[in-house]
Amino acid sequence: MQPEEDGAPTQRQRTEGTFHRPDESGFQTERPGSPSHWDRARQELQLHQLELEMQNAELRQTQNQLADAKELYFDLYDHAPVGYCVLTEHGVILQANLTLSCLLGVTHDRLVQQGLSKFLCPEDQDVFYLMRTRLLQSGDTQSCELRARKADGALVWVHLAAAVTRDVNHDVLLRVAVSDIAQRKQLESAQLESEERYRRLAEDLPAYVVAFLPDGTLTFVNQAVTRLVNMTSAAMIGMNFFEFLTPEDRVMVQSRLKQLTPERPVETHEQTYATPDGAVAYHQWTNHAFFDTLGHVTHFQAVGEDITDRKLAQNELRIAAVAFECQNGMCITDAHGVILRINQAFTRLTGYSAEESIGATPGRLLSSGRQDRLFFQRMWDDLTRKGNWQGEIWNRRKNGQIYAEMLTITAIASADGGVTNYVASFTDITEDKEAEAEIYRLAYYDQLTKLPNRRLLQDRLSQAVVATARNGHCGAIFFIDLDNFKALNDTRGHVVGDLLLVEIAARLHAAVRQGDTVARLGGDEFVVLLENLGPETHEAAVVAKQLSEKLCKSIDAPFSLDGREYRCTLSIGISLFDQYETVESLFKHADLALYQAKNAGRNTMRFFDPSMQAALDLRSAMEVELRQAIALNQLRLYYQPQVDVQRRVVGFEALLRWEHPQRGLVSPLDFIPLAEETGLILPIGLWVMETACVLLKSWESSPHTRELQLAVNVSARQFRQADFVPQVERVLAASGVNPARLKFELTESVVLEDVERAIEKMRAIKQLGVNFAMDDFGTGYSSLSYLARLPLDQLKIDKSFVCNLPEKSNDATIARTIITMGQGLAMHVIAEGVETEEQRSFLASHGCDGYQGYLFSHPLPQQALAEFLTR
Repeated sequence: MQPEEDGAPTQRQRTEGTFHRPDESGFQTERPGSPSHWDRARQELQLHQLELEMQNAELRQTQNQLADAKELYFDLYDHAPVGYCVLTEHGVILQANLTLSCLLGVTHDRLVQQGLSKFLCPEDQDVFYLMRTRLLQSGDTQSCELRARKADGALVWVHLAAAVTRDVNHDVLLRVAVSDIAQRKQLESAQLESEERYRRLAEDLPAYVVAFLPDGTLTFVNQAVTRLVNMTSAAMIGMNFFEFLTPEDRVMVQSRLKQLTPERPVETHEQTYATPDGAVAYHQWTNHAFFDTLGHVTHFQAVGEDITDRKLAQNELRIAAVAFECQNGMCITDAHGVILRINQAFTRLTGYSAEESIGATPGRLLSSGRQDRLFFQRMWDDLTRKGNWQGEIWNRRKNGQIYAEMLTITAIASADGGVTNYVASFTDITEDKEAEAEIYRLAYYDQLTKLPNRRLLQDRLSQAVVATARNGHCGAIFFIDLDNFKALNDTRGHVVGDLLLVEIAARLHAAVRQGDTVARLGGDEFVVLLENLGPETHEAAVVAKQLSEKLCKSIDAPFSLDGREYRCTLSIGISLFDQYETVESLFKHADLALYQAKNAGRNTMRFFDPSMQAALDLRSAMEVELRQAIALNQLRLYYQPQVDVQRRVVGFEALLRWEHPQRGLVSPLDFIPLAEETGLILPIGLWVMETACVLLKSWESSPHTRELQLAVNVSARQFRQADFVPQVERVLAASGVNPARLKFELTESVVLEDVERAIEKMRAIKQLGVNFAMDDFGTGYSSLSYLARLPLDQLKIDKSFVCNLPEKSNDATIARTIITMGQGLAMHVIAEGVETEEQRSFLASHGCDGYQGYLFSHPLPQQALAEFLTR
C-alpha cells in the first residue's frame, strides 16, 4: 500500500482531541477522520449547550421569583396592620416590623436596642411580665391589654398576643403581635360613662323608672318609685313588678307587653286609679322592650309620670277656650313657663306662629335684652307672692323689631295650691311709649346739642342740693360762656355757630366725670353740675378749679367748622354749694361769678366767693414760691429741746419753718399740707435730713453735745418712697454722723396704712442704727397688736392730752395709759406741749421719761440754739 500525501489521513486514521463543555469542563474524545462525524459531534455539543442555558434561565427566573416573594413578604410584614416582633425568652427583641416602630414612635434600631418592656407604662409592667411567665410555663397563646408609652411620652392602649416558637437551634422565641386599641378603649370608656350618666339620670328623675325581666323580676327602680310605694330599692330589687299592679291593670299591661315587637318596641298607655283620699289620679306609662339578635325579649323598661295636674289643667283650659280668642295677645304656659297654646292675636303682634311658639318659653322667644335679671326676679317674686303681675316690658318680634307691651300674667293654681299654668295677656303700647319719650325729650333736652335743658338741670340741681344735705359733701355749679361767640355768628352765620355749639357740647361732656351733668341754657351758655366734691369747702374748691382748667384745655384744640379752622376760649363762673343753698341762689351766684370772669378779661374762671378766690390765688402763688424756697435758702430748721426727769437736755426736735421775704415766718400748718399735696415734701424732707445730720456731726466735737439726739419728722409721702431706705443710707454715709444720735418721728397714719411694709422698712433703717419715735400717739386708731410689732424706741404723748392736765380726768387717764403702755413695751415715753409745772409734775409722778414744751424753751433758730447750748 502506498502512503498517502502528507497531511491527508487515511480512512482508518483517528485523531484524538479535547472538547470543552459549556460549564468549561473538558473531556477527551476521538474524532473520526470523516467530516460527517465531526459535524454530528458539533451539533450534539450545541444542543447540550442550549439545554444548559435553558436550565440556567429557569434557575435565574426561580431565584428572581424567590427574591420578589421575599421582598413582598418583608413589605407585608413591615406594613402589617398590627405590630410584630420576635423576642427571646428574656425579652430581648430580635426582630420587629415597621408598624410596631411607628406605633411606638421610635426607629427600628432604638426599639431593638431598648427592648419592648422599656416602652410599656411602668404601672403595667407587671401585666407584661405575668403574661410572659404564663406563656413560657404553659406554651399556650397568651394575651393582655396594657398601656404603652410612646417616644413623645404619650400613652396608648395596646393589645398584646404572644405565642411560643423555637428557632433552628431549638431556642425558645416569643412571637408577639401588638395592636393599637386606643379607639376601642375610648369607646368602652365612653360607653361606661354613658351608662353611668344614664343610671344617675334615671335615679334622679322625678318620673317613675323601673326595669324588669320578661317574668316580671325587678332589676332597677329609681327614687321616685321607692317614694311612691314607700319601700327601699334594695327591698324591691328581685320582687315581681306585676305584683304591684291591680288585677285589672296587670292583665292590661301584660297584654300590651306581649304585643311589642322589634319593629314596634314601645307602647304608651294611661292608668286611672283612686287615691287614698278618694280623688282621681292619672298616670301615664311608657313601656320599652329590648330584644336580642334572635328577636327574643331580654328585658323591659317602664317610665311613668303623674299627669293628674295636667289632666285637670286641660279640663280648665277647655272651659276657658271660648274667652281665649280676643284682641289681646295671649299665651298659656305650663308651670315651667313652656308655651302650651297661643291665640291669633299673639301671632299678629309677635310674628310667631303656633308651630314656632309651642314648646318654647316666652323668654327665649321674645326677650329683647332690655330688662336685667333683677327685673325678672321681682316679677317672679310678685307672681309667687300675689299670683299675678302687671307692668310694662320690652320684647322683640320675629323680625327683630323691639316693641313695648303692657303685660298681665296670672298664675293658675290647682286645688292643692300648686301652680299648674300661667296665662299671659298683652297689648302693644309702642306708639304710646314713643310719644311719651318724644314729649320727654322735647320737655327736658336741648334739641340742638341733645344736652339737658334748663328744666332738667333745675330738677337735677334740686336733687343735688338734697343729696348734699344728706351726705354732707359739697357740690359746684359752673356757668360757662363762649368768648366772642356773637362775632362768629355775625361773620359766618348761625349754621356755623350751631356747628360750634354741638362740638363744644361734645367736648365738655367728654371732659367731666361720669355722673356729672352738662346742660345748655340757651345761646352759647352752658352749665356743668358737679356733686360729691368732698366734705370741706377748701377741698371742693380745689377739685372745681382743676376741673375748670380741664374744661378750658379741652376747648384749646382748634375746631373744624365748614372746612375752616376756628379757635375759641371759655369764661367760667363757679359757685360752690352745700346743704344751705337754694337753686335760685346758686344760679344767681354762678352768674355773678361768670360776670367777674368776663370783666377779668375773659378766658378765665372766677369763684363767686371773693374770699375763696383770694385763697385759691394765694395757694397758687404759695405753690410757685415754695418750689423756689429751697433754692433761695428760705427754709429754716428750728430746734426745741427735750429734757429728762432731772430737766437735763437729752436732745432736740428739728421743726421746719419758712422765712418768706414778704410774708415773714409762714406757719407749717399753711405750707406743709401744700408740700405734701404737690410732692414738694420729698426734696424738702431730704434737705431737712441732710441739714440735721450736718448739725449732729458738728456736735460730736464737743463732750457737752456729742450724746445729744436730734429728732426729725418724716412725712407719709417721704416714708413711702420706694428708695427711702437707700436714701437714708446715703445721707448717713455722706455726713459720717453716728446714726444712734438720729431719731425719726413717724405718725400713726404713716405706719398703719401698710403695716407689713412699714415694719419691713423700719427694721431696715433700724439696722443702720437710726431710732424711731411714734409722734402724736393716741390721736389715731392704732392697733395694740401692730404697736407691739413695730421697732419703736419712743412713744410721744400728743400735746392735746397734755394741755388740760391734771384737771381733765379723761386726758389724765389717757396720759397714764400711754405711759404704762410704753413701760410695758420697754419704750421711752416723752410728752410734748408741756407748758406748766403742774403738767410736768403730774407726768413725772406717773413715770414719764421726758418732756418737751414752752416750760423749758420755745423752738430756737440756729443762732439761738448755739447760745442755748453754751449756757
